[in-house]
Amino acid sequence: MQDFRKLNAWEKGHALALKVYKATATFPRSEIYGLTSQMRRACVSIAANIAEGCGTRTDAEFVRFLGIAIASASELEYQLLLARDLGLLETHAHDRLSEQTTEVKRMVASLIKKVSARTRREL
Repeated sequence: MQDFRKLNAWEKGHALALKVYKATATFPRSEIYGLTSQMRRACVSIAANIAEGCGTRTDAEFVRFLGIAIASASELEYQLLLARDLGLLETHAHDRLSEQTTEVKRMVASLIKKVSARTRREL
């Protein structure tokens, strides 16, 4: 078990969630239970799954939660595209958030490789 707050991937995921919350605050009220809610849940899920994985007992469980975090980031990537294409998110905001989402995915993938390599060494 480790402190999730010490992981750069969690820090970046948390920062992304804060930015997505700010970006979706300008969405129309008609989207509060639609795209706004879905985007917020997806971005929170990234950092939340990293944190939850840190609380598991085995590396295999940790890797499983990290995989879920990547899947949530992929979901967010699509939702950002949809928001842009619907005119709810300006292109520059989309591009910035999309780049940050990709960066978080890369960091989590790197963490998966690191944890998996550690597990193989212990066998």
